[in-house]
Amino acid sequence: MEKKYDLEDRTLMFAKDVRSLVKLIKKSIGNIEDSKQLVRSSGSVGANYIEANEALGKKDFLMRIKISRKEAKETRYWLNLIDIESNETIYNERERLINEATELMNIFGAILRKSE
Repeated sequence: MEKKYDLEDRTLMFAKDVRSLVKLIKKSIGNIEDSKQLVRSSGSVGANYIEANEALGKKDFLMRIKISRKEAKETRYWLNLIDIESNETIYNERERLINEATELMNIFGAILRKSE
């Protein structure tokens, strides 16, 4: 049971870290639009995981986990689109978040495989 809460905390920290990154990037038209999508998808990872833990049944649980995995993948896409303007600090943080999104995708994939 305790692992559930660890992943809830991890997805919450992921969404918060994405928001911190967004504050650092240049406010160009492209970055503003991409940032909106990035913030939405990063928050949706954890929100859907919480919904999965309150699922009405196995089918609902599996659907929510699939959505969490999809949102992590989408977040990775938006992270790659952000223009960091050769800023090494922002680049390193973006890479860390891309790696975290990938790890979350893998974790949700493993949950799916074990649950189906």
